[in-house]
Amino acid sequence: MHTSVKRVLASKSSKKSSTQTTISRFFTSASDQSQPIDRPGINCQDRRHGGRGKKRLCDGGMSSGKRPKLSHDVEEEKDEECMLTPSTNKIVSPRASVSHATLTRLKDFSCPGNSEIQVSDQGIKMKVEPSISGKAETSAMQQHDIIMKNSSSELVEEVKEEPCKIKQEFSFSQFSKNTAIRKSSEEPGVSNRRTKTIYTPLEEQYMEIKKQHVDTVLCVECGYKYRFFGEDAEIAAKELNITCHLDHNFMTASIPTHRLFVHVRRLVSQGYKVGVVKQMETSAIKASSTNKSSLFTRQLHALYTKSTLVGEDVNPLLKLGDLEQAEDVVQDSGNNYLMCVSESFDKQSKELTVGMVVVQPSIGDVMVDCFKDNMAHSELESRVLKIQPVEILVPSDLSEMTERLLRNIALSSVQADDRIRIEKRESAMFEYPTAMRIIKDFYRDAPHPTVENQEKGTYTFCMGLESPIICCLGPVIQYLAEFKLDKILLCSSSFKRLSSDADHMLLSAATMKNLEILCNQTTGSVKGSLLWVLDHTQTPFGKRLLRKWVSQPLKSVIDIQARQEAVAEMLCSESSVLPSLQSLLTRLPDLERGLCSIYHKKCSTQEFYLITSTLSRLSTDLQALMPAIQSQLSSALLKHLLLDTPQLLSPAHNFLKVLDEKAAKMGNKTEMFVDLTEFPVIQKRKEEIKSVLSDIMEHQREVRRVLKIPSLEYTTVSGQQFLVEVKNSMSSIVPSDWVKINSTKVVGRYHTPFIVEKHRRLQQLREQLVIDCSHEWISFLQLFGDHYYILRKAVCHLATMDCLFSLAQVAKENNYCRPEVLEDKSQILITAGKHPVITSLMGDQDQYVPNDSHLEGDGKRVMIITGPNMGGKSSYIRQVALVTIMAQLGSFVPARGASVGIVDGIYVR
Repeated sequence: MHTSVKRVLASKSSKKSSTQTTISRFFTSASDQSQPIDRPGINCQDRRHGGRGKKRLCDGGMSSGKRPKLSHDVEEEKDEECMLTPSTNKIVSPRASVSHATLTRLKDFSCPGNSEIQVSDQGIKMKVEPSISGKAETSAMQQHDIIMKNSSSELVEEVKEEPCKIKQEFSFSQFSKNTAIRKSSEEPGVSNRRTKTIYTPLEEQYMEIKKQHVDTVLCVECGYKYRFFGEDAEIAAKELNITCHLDHNFMTASIPTHRLFVHVRRLVSQGYKVGVVKQMETSAIKASSTNKSSLFTRQLHALYTKSTLVGEDVNPLLKLGDLEQAEDVVQDSGNNYLMCVSESFDKQSKELTVGMVVVQPSIGDVMVDCFKDNMAHSELESRVLKIQPVEILVPSDLSEMTERLLRNIALSSVQADDRIRIEKRESAMFEYPTAMRIIKDFYRDAPHPTVENQEKGTYTFCMGLESPIICCLGPVIQYLAEFKLDKILLCSSSFKRLSSDADHMLLSAATMKNLEILCNQTTGSVKGSLLWVLDHTQTPFGKRLLRKWVSQPLKSVIDIQARQEAVAEMLCSESSVLPSLQSLLTRLPDLERGLCSIYHKKCSTQEFYLITSTLSRLSTDLQALMPAIQSQLSSALLKHLLLDTPQLLSPAHNFLKVLDEKAAKMGNKTEMFVDLTEFPVIQKRKEEIKSVLSDIMEHQREVRRVLKIPSLEYTTVSGQQFLVEVKNSMSSIVPSDWVKINSTKVVGRYHTPFIVEKHRRLQQLREQLVIDCSHEWISFLQLFGDHYYILRKAVCHLATMDCLFSLAQVAKENNYCRPEVLEDKSQILITAGKHPVITSLMGDQDQYVPNDSHLEGDGKRVMIITGPNMGGKSSYIRQVALVTIMAQLGSFVPARGASVGIVDGIYVR
């Protein structure tokens, strides 16, 4: 025995090793001696706390009556590990025994340890054997040395009582929050006994979906909540201010299902791509299937980014005004544009050509552009500032100059939720052959809506586009297809040129910034800009249209004068029609966004009913005003906008008649449709449910006969239906095969075997009815989508009316004059002009001094402005430019009189 101990001491000095042991070593008792312990082999890493373990055991850790015999088998191993083989008997301890539940709670605690310190060069393999009579006992000092080698500075995650032959490698690094995510696949927890893997079935399901969407934050539906896993959980905890904790192999966090839209909007506003993973099965249907014991099937249901916030999950609001009242909901920005940019450089001509496609999936706007740009990318910058997209799609091999420009624009906002999200895609997708193949496949396979006045030949239209635009359109189609929003690109009537020199005044990036057209230069907000002065619109779709008007002043004298005549009639007319029309536009929902949501088949029943009922009401009210409009209005533009609108809105009537108002407002799709003759699947399912209910009610007679209670009726308690309630004093007459559901001190409630079977069938039919109604709802939205372009045209007419009312209100409140716009003269003649923004900011103080401006092509063509600092030189120069812009967008101007020729563009330093 002394020889064996000497060998152990010698190996201690020649080998560097450290050991860890389970905490159950110090909490065992004689009462557990008959049960074997499963002590997994532990990778020896640290010996810094060996003395502490030795002292505690020496003081009272082992009984002096019985000691296990220690035999040491020292050998060389390649992996230099120190393995502890489990003993068949537990070590006897005089301490009080600790329950298994208490031991499992200790898994959440760990002592700091350094896994990188290596103490010995060689591992020691020791085997603890039960003591045998007739053999010499180990001395206290020898036992002390052995235990010191096996003492641990950390606790194992859990104690399992399994056969002692099982050996497991275990790593303590999973307790670290920082390494749990990054190394979960390398250092997992204890393996799952049923699946023979280290992950739970839910974790395996999550990892399978995550492999396909690596750049996405996934919200996984688990019953009544949505859960985040791994790095997604840490992101959610940081951005949503929720708790993140370790669960099995991953960090996890959760949110309630009814708050999903709030948290998705918050994550999207911070620039993340968010995916919603939903359960594809219901409990009753799964219980009757062959795989009832397996995990619920889950699939990616929807993806969201800043430009693709379209869907029931992010817009669950029931009525107008809910969004404004919800303080913690991130509001939608005015323009959720997705911009795609590609560039090509011709080495021979040294020209840079930029292609651009701009899409607003939530509204339906599609704009394309192709232009030559200089090395400073001033043309690209002006278009980005004019559109103000929330997301930009670029190739991975984008030039350094362009990437720097887009990055600077994206980071220019102080608030993180206002910054532009930049999405990089493979550069191969932006090559002309690949993009052309995507476009051909899209327009060949996609079904075209059968609308009479819809423009045909969308594919032919796209083939006529410039090659740089084709290189952008292909990636946009592929990108929107991931979000199921590519349908908006089917019709060529929605394609428009972003900018045309022949139709609109040219406003460069420097002009947009320095004149503060859309936002001020100080804070970047709308207040203090020209748009802020002119915007008195009452509808969201009118606000978006006015923004386009301000950034793209007209060059057509006929169109400008048409707007001016409409504004003048609104100011001077005494007709009662115009006030009635203005009141119709008050408190309208976002019809443009709602129609697009229906077109994408992503709207809720509440949103659909709100949109269709509003359109139907507008059609009826406008139809009643038709005689007065024809007789009392003189403006050609107003008549054109109003006379066609009721007919365009008429399709909404037919769809509204099919719906049940109460069910639509409650979101109950099973009772959504009034007449089921056009929905045979729903009708058949409801007949099956009715038959089962009839059988259950017929069975009530048999129950009365058995219990001899003629007046017995089924009861419903806590959602449990068809309960047979029997007093406890009569429980002896209850048949033995009846199932007791619940009870009180007075009564017991039962289900008969017949009711159990029929109730299970009833639940299956009801859940199947929900699925059938969801499918029929999608088909119903498809039918409504065929009228999308007609209804959208009517909404555009209403938006134009809203903008004209806004310009008229501004002119009336500020006493503006109607400018004279001339086509054949080059002149800017302004009498007593004022700066529109400064005048509005100063309010009633009226301290701004009017100024005259006289510039003519045949006379004075240049003015040099001099004066002291803070003398108003820049204000005067900006005043002339802003008055000219206001005149060409069709507005009245802040002056006593003005005569302006058509201006091609405005440039500033």
